[in-house]
Amino acid sequence: MPSQARSLSWINPATLWRARNDVLARWFGDPTDDERARWVREQSARGAPPDFAIERDDPGSFSFMVLGDTGEGDASQYAVVPGFERIAEGTRFAIIASDVIYPTGSINDYPDNFFRPYQGYDAPIYAVPGNHDWYDGLGGFMRVFCGAPPLSPDGRPKTFSAAWWRRLFWKEPEVADEERLAAAEALRAAPEQRAVQPGPYWVMDAGPLRLIGIDTGILGGIDADQGAWLRRVSQGPKPKILITGKPLYVDDAHHPGPIAGGGTVDEIVRDPACNYVAAIGGDIHNYQRYPVRVGDRVIQYIVSGGGGAFMHATHTIPRVSVGGVTEDEFRCYPLRGDCLSFYSMLYGGRFRLRRLFELTEDEAAAVIERRLGIPPHRDISRAAVTWRSRVVASLLGVPSRPHRRSRLRLPVRRIYQRFLSPVSDWNRPPLFKSFLRLDVTPERLRIRCFAATGCREHELDPPLEDELIIDLGR
Repeated sequence: MPSQARSLSWINPATLWRARNDVLARWFGDPTDDERARWVREQSARGAPPDFAIERDDPGSFSFMVLGDTGEGDASQYAVVPGFERIAEGTRFAIIASDVIYPTGSINDYPDNFFRPYQGYDAPIYAVPGNHDWYDGLGGFMRVFCGAPPLSPDGRPKTFSAAWWRRLFWKEPEVADEERLAAAEALRAAPEQRAVQPGPYWVMDAGPLRLIGIDTGILGGIDADQGAWLRRVSQGPKPKILITGKPLYVDDAHHPGPIAGGGTVDEIVRDPACNYVAAIGGDIHNYQRYPVRVGDRVIQYIVSGGGGAFMHATHTIPRVSVGGVTEDEFRCYPLRGDCLSFYSMLYGGRFRLRRLFELTEDEAAAVIERRLGIPPHRDISRAAVTWRSRVVASLLGVPSRPHRRSRLRLPVRRIYQRFLSPVSDWNRPPLFKSFLRLDVTPERLRIRCFAATGCREHELDPPLEDELIIDLGR
């Protein structure tokens, strides 16, 4: 951890003001597609390889890491590092799926939020940007991962248009602190750590797999040119994994990912001619997995956003029934009961209502079972579901079964994700973070999700939370 580790507060007005471009993009139009097109043109003019391909020489059997939403730069991010480095031993590279840097992707946050935490990982790190990386115009991301200089200022929009109002309040990229950045870059300067990717989206042939990373900007869609590129590089029988800043399945909902001009990202992923076996996205700060049957095959849709940022609650996820996936097939970390118990203790302490508000893990698991019909995933002492536990569950956003209407049910699910989870950010164990290790052979792909709690024992031996095997059909 840095000698003077900062603590990122999501309720600090300065943080909210720095991240204002999210709101401006929603109110006055998202400029991401136009800015991305400028970055792509500049990279092509500078000699980027055809189809933005990353050249590698990985063997038929190898391993790599995936983690998402990493860069808070505080204790919750650094707590992931020891377990990550232990599990990552022998891997050939890592990929960050979304939001490398919080809160705005600034180039001046890269020293503490990227170079310093991962200085001990002796392999290249690639990335796809998330919405927060775009709040600074993607300048920091493009410089660090693509070696790109800043874009020249574009023209001023027409007076009093929506774009004019957006530009009036838009946060402009920060000027780099060159001396500090150079010192930070030296922390990952070994030849085996160096990686340059051609752009914000890319394709990589790694052994028997093709990995494709897309840039979903601020709001989750991709532009027409990127869509045409995605269709092109997705063709062929080679097994593929999509890495995306926005997950396609998350929180019991399907977000297919619109492509400007028509079509969706998920249409391409589902196309049998493209042979996708998995789609992994960040943005939501927990782990979820949806094995979706498409014809005669199963595609694993995974959320891997537990790499360091505040945790999005899982206890607000309804009983899963989306894309043909049942609750029995669905996986998440943390478990809903553990998440509910922790949040009840967090708010019980903050409001000084511990006796009224706090639920033990057994009590939380019992009320989850009552409201959602989900039995505990491990042996617990059966606890009674009391009026108090039902009230706490409702106040904290636990949904009821679709056929039941709870008088205590409050419209807090979206509020939780948008506001209460960030407000609840904490930096002491248990932290409920996670990351993935993927082991590849010509015949199969093994994906494992490991937990990082911040506890010393889990730094030495990270708990395995989920594991699956995908037949690559070779």
